[in-house]
Amino acid sequence: MSNLKKLFLVSGEISGDEHGAALMKALPDLDSSWELSGLGGPKMAAISGEIENWLDEAAVLGLWEVLKKYSYFSRKMAETVRRIEESEPDGVVLIDYPGFNLRLAKRLRDGGYKGKLIYYISPQVWAWKRGRIKTMAELLDLMICIFPFEKELYEESGLPTVFAGHPLVDSLEEIRRDDIEREEGVIALLPGSREREISALFPQMLGSAVLLLKKYPGLQFETSGATPILTEKLQSMVDDVGLSEQVSVGLSTSREIMQRASVGVVASGTATLEAACLGLPYCLTYRVAWLTAVAARWLMSVDFLGIVNVIAGREVVKELLQNDATAGAIREELERLLTDRKAREALQVELSKISVELGGGGAHANAANALAASLSEAEA
Repeated sequence: MSNLKKLFLVSGEISGDEHGAALMKALPDLDSSWELSGLGGPKMAAISGEIENWLDEAAVLGLWEVLKKYSYFSRKMAETVRRIEESEPDGVVLIDYPGFNLRLAKRLRDGGYKGKLIYYISPQVWAWKRGRIKTMAELLDLMICIFPFEKELYEESGLPTVFAGHPLVDSLEEIRRDDIEREEGVIALLPGSREREISALFPQMLGSAVLLLKKYPGLQFETSGATPILTEKLQSMVDDVGLSEQVSVGLSTSREIMQRASVGVVASGTATLEAACLGLPYCLTYRVAWLTAVAARWLMSVDFLGIVNVIAGREVVKELLQNDATAGAIREELERLLTDRKAREALQVELSKISVELGGGGAHANAANALAASLSEAEA
């Protein structure tokens, strides 16, 4: 009997393509034991010619954008179900992308698919839609999660779950610089990787810089955009408020800035976890449209927005959100961290503890081994 395993993988975003490709590369005996097909992006397609790169169509943001492409996604769903039913893979690996992937899981089970349904990179149902967990437990055979608290949450519902560790641990280890020392008086201003975030948050960050400079004229600030276009936008905004001498734009990457700055303010998102792992004492800020904020308060099942605080179960990092995300409030917290060494060092200790909880590295290898073990159980 052949040991060849057939997997169908589905990811629909840039990050999912990266995680999917890393997972594929980490599969035991990749060269001889696996037949890989599915939907993904360029990195996954480069590993297997049977992976269709559909990111240009799939990676849409926002309810309205999804609704405009409803007919496309409806056709793609039917086509994907048909491909899986015809190829009869041993397992289907769903990588994040819950809007499509959870519907796909239900369609497959309703259609009688008997193979393993394995989810990698849990959707944040614990924050928004905890009621979905019961449904996921009924559909899935295995959840491979990247946050430690997710394991207990899913297992309570009866869904076998493996905590593989967070892939960020490995990627940050590659860029961590032991030769970089923190520079007194250098403040990181990191408003996010999207244009909307920069428009909403960077003016308040610059306002806090203006206020701080009145009291501490020797301070220096650093920022960087995720793309050249966004870096240009940041530079234009800095120039408009007359801070081109005090705010350096795009001279370093955000991760380099996180390792060099003494303190910082960071937009909510993955960057806050990066900042924690790289030891930057920071405060978190975020703003969305008021209607979105009202809906979020009604839907959220957690007390905090920042993942560091979610992991800790308390406010380790100060959260300045919505009406509290003002130049004055940001200035106050940055000044506290700048001037109170004990508070700054205590925060770094707390961030270090949380970083340890993300696992010791090898997340994708751990996930690949859990996946392979799950398929082997099916044969036993």
